[in-house]
Amino acid sequence: MNRWEGLDEFVAVAECGQFTAAAERLNLSSSQVSRQIARLEERLQTRLFYRSTRRVALTEAGQTFLQHCQRLQDAREEALRAVGDLGSEPKGLLRMTCAVAYGERFIVPLVTDFMVQHPQLRVDIELSNRTLDLLHDGLDLAIRLGRLQDSRLVATRLAPRQMYLCAAPAYLQRYGRPHSLSELARHNCLIGSSDLWSFQASGRDSSLRVLGNWRCNSGQAVLEAALRGLGLCQLPDYYVLEHLRSGALVSLLDNQQPPDTAVWALYPQQRHLSPKVRQLVEFLKQGLAARPEYHQDRQHRVTAAPEPSR
Repeated sequence: MNRWEGLDEFVAVAECGQFTAAAERLNLSSSQVSRQIARLEERLQTRLFYRSTRRVALTEAGQTFLQHCQRLQDAREEALRAVGDLGSEPKGLLRMTCAVAYGERFIVPLVTDFMVQHPQLRVDIELSNRTLDLLHDGLDLAIRLGRLQDSRLVATRLAPRQMYLCAAPAYLQRYGRPHSLSELARHNCLIGSSDLWSFQASGRDSSLRVLGNWRCNSGQAVLEAALRGLGLCQLPDYYVLEHLRSGALVSLLDNQQPPDTAVWALYPQQRHLSPKVRQLVEFLKQGLAARPEYHQDRQHRVTAAPEPSR
């Protein structure tokens, strides 16, 4: 016995309100539809419709059964579309956004590579440090860094994003290294887009407002200032790991390092994700994993530098 038998006929009759109209929708005869409904009711041992000469109406059991059958139909169509899209060529317009510096360095080159493979695709990328509203601005995809706020969106993790507190050996030679969060108050902190730095203390996330004589909303600029020995900085791994390994920077307060907040691909909740978005997200995930900044061994990358003599 086919457990799906009669379900499509049942839904069609319930939605059309007539056996004749349901038969026309399904390209069947009215008698075929009627027989399937009768068999279904017999199998369920319950009446699904109140019948009259002109129309049919759902019983209470029929109303409950309809809700489940419609979900089953939707899930079946979703499964068929998903399998069909596995080999579909991305095409049409894809609109996306990303933060400026990260987009220029990581995302745009990968999107360009993706378009070389899929010439039928058109892409509109808006690099902005403002958090754009995907739904309001008609965007298909956003690349976001750090903690997420908008629960209306679906998020896929693309890459890690670990923050490091660090400084150049020359700075530490002159001013010493901090051994606790409270000691940061007597150090010159190089401030980027925010003067609120994240840490983890006693297993809990915490934030600390820092002070300093230098501010610039560019991670690369903060990095250059730190390498010159102007002060402490807190930057993501992809800026500093290379310099931590070479010894040009020293990692500080490792036991209070904040948790990995990741790089995310966000897109609106949809019953069926388009091939262009799905395939690009997977391409970005693989492409970022292959980058030297992410590909190298991240466990512990850097041995703590000895305490400088003072």
